[in-house]
Amino acid sequence: MNTSGHAADAVRDDTAGLRLHPFRGIRYVPERVGSLAAVTSPPYDVVVRPDGLLHLESADPHNIVRLILPQAVTAGTRHRKAAVTMDRWLADGVLAPDPSPALYVYEQRGDGILQRGIIGALELTTPDEGIVLPHEDVMPHVVEDRAALMRTTAANLEPLLLTYPGGGDGADTVIEAAVLREPLLATTTEDGFHHRLWAVTDPAEQAAVAAELARHQALIADGHHRWATYLRLRDEHASPGPWNQGLVLLIDTVRYPLRVRAIHRLLSRLPVADALEAVGDSFRVRRVERPLPEALQVLAGAAAEGNAFLLAGDGAFHLLDRPDPALLARTVRADRPEAWRTLDATVLHATLLEHVWHVPDAPEDIAYIHDTAAAVAQAERRGGTAVLMHPVREEVVRDLARQGVTMPRKSTSFGPKPATGLVLRSLALD
Repeated sequence: MNTSGHAADAVRDDTAGLRLHPFRGIRYVPERVGSLAAVTSPPYDVVVRPDGLLHLESADPHNIVRLILPQAVTAGTRHRKAAVTMDRWLADGVLAPDPSPALYVYEQRGDGILQRGIIGALELTTPDEGIVLPHEDVMPHVVEDRAALMRTTAANLEPLLLTYPGGGDGADTVIEAAVLREPLLATTTEDGFHHRLWAVTDPAEQAAVAAELARHQALIADGHHRWATYLRLRDEHASPGPWNQGLVLLIDTVRYPLRVRAIHRLLSRLPVADALEAVGDSFRVRRVERPLPEALQVLAGAAAEGNAFLLAGDGAFHLLDRPDPALLARTVRADRPEAWRTLDATVLHATLLEHVWHVPDAPEDIAYIHDTAAAVAQAERRGGTAVLMHPVREEVVRDLARQGVTMPRKSTSFGPKPATGLVLRSLALD
């Protein structure tokens, strides 16, 4: 566990903080597609259902999902298909690079949220450097797949979501000036969110952003697997160079706080009846005879008192809470901070999945689903168990990250996430 250098929100040495660089963004040419909204997608790991993938593919023949989640029989064929598709879209003028390097101001508005930030090419650093802080573990097979896709396409197809506790004048002043100008693009996606993008090409404005960010560290809010992919590919290529940077969206959460939601687990091979039988009296188990929104409120109330989970998949909801302290003492690692040992995700993976249910840590046994209703529906359709989680507070996430302690993978879902497809980065252009 590395705790050095993570104790403060800002770094003192201007050469040791975030280093964000302009890049020549690749964007859709509006006249060549049905609409900008029709070619965008949620991040690749949010598009989990086959019907969701089909919906996006059907929205427009040039939807970005054909690049981030190409479909073919083998992995190698999928990745080559994405590269060929991107090259064809560039040759046909469906995608085109912007004329000069820029930072991009990105705005999302909807569902009572206004979020603004800066998109750029961020210089890569390892977690030990204490500049970009991960808070979750990653799955090696996902990193391998993303690395193969990026390696084959030579492109960053979607920005990671990073947060920093700003409050300075540099980036904020540039953002406020940009949103008064005519945007490069404006669109409304089917979830009701309005998106706008501006290019910042003025060297003085770029320098003002760089100067402020150089004083800060950032938390990876969304994109741990892609950050790990960036680092792997950097190690494969000569440095310095374009592979030493990765596409990110940086949000000042002092000014624009994010929402933190839970990511649920789908255990396709474990029926609810078997899950409840195995739990026995190691947790208190109560049947919740309420619709999903009210059942989630019951979960929230129980989670305020300690570890709690809501099981679904048999047409009902079952609340698990008040775990046996002796069981937790036997199954949860004692060499981690108290905040880590009491996380719901820690108890789920260390106690329930590993010791009570004996569910292998494999993608065919555990799926991670952001949408609550989708998790329940898939569990019912497959005869499995959905484990519904309560979200972690952002301050807990950031505090653990500063200590160099990673949470179990897929512990949090920060949002709103940037729409994929508004701006891409080709490493051949940088």
